[in-house]
Amino acid sequence: MNLNTLINANKKNFDIKFKKILKNKLDKSSLSKAMYYGSMNGGKRIRPFLVMESAKIANISTNDAFIIASCIECIHSYSLIHDDLPSMDDDDYRRGKLSTHKKFNEATAILAGDALHDLAFELISGNLNNKNESSKLRLINILSLYIGHKGLALGQALDLEFENKTLTKNKILDMYSKKTGKLFEFSFSAPFILNNKSKKDIQFAKEYGMLFGLIFQVIDDLIDETGNFKNIGKTPGKDIEQGKSTLLGLIGKEKVIYMCYNKINKFVKKYRFKLNRYPLLVDLLKFGMKRVS
Repeated sequence: MNLNTLINANKKNFDIKFKKILKNKLDKSSLSKAMYYGSMNGGKRIRPFLVMESAKIANISTNDAFIIASCIECIHSYSLIHDDLPSMDDDDYRRGKLSTHKKFNEATAILAGDALHDLAFELISGNLNNKNESSKLRLINILSLYIGHKGLALGQALDLEFENKTLTKNKILDMYSKKTGKLFEFSFSAPFILNNKSKKDIQFAKEYGMLFGLIFQVIDDLIDETGNFKNIGKTPGKDIEQGKSTLLGLIGKEKVIYMCYNKINKFVKKYRFKLNRYPLLVDLLKFGMKRVS
């Protein structure tokens, strides 16, 4: 079975269960409707796919993997709702549908994002079957660090702050690691953390997730520049229009693709014994690059 088929099958299964849990948790208020709308945004559910693959290696239950994946998608959905707001990246569309603030209104969209953020913590603190309270607490603590003022939120702030500025490669990479990398890092390492795996195993999982996130962001930049509305489901060319600081803009397509492959090769060399047992992980790193190289 190829990766596209696996990813699509996971998306289908995840969405069925995610809809059920959302409908169970939410009510008929406008706020709940906006939360549901912003969560069912047509994404490929790549982060849940990473969680499920990690869960097989780390040996946690399917239920706990699903709860972690749902928590992550709530966080991801909240960040997209806020990212589309007029005061942020100001986009009327998300994956071919009206953005949440356009479908409802700006105030409802802000509150829906806030409430999805909180729902993520409700899920991860109250719905895991794992009885190890210290592991769960550690997981919650790491998540809060990864998405707060030193993680995702800071990455979004830097993304806005860096508009129309000339930056070094390292500054852009640092912004990418926070804006995109941290949530991917959590996606792949969370099952290892929950099951109290060794420090070495957790470090491997964190590095894998962060590398995947970097590649994902680079591909996103390339698609934004070269895609059209039909392909990407939102206004194309906005990075250039808004003066976004991207690696693509700084060093160009050839060098940015070379950099990603170089980082993949170094990672594979460093963890070759572990990756020999899980070749799908290497295929997954290279999967995205094939779309743009």
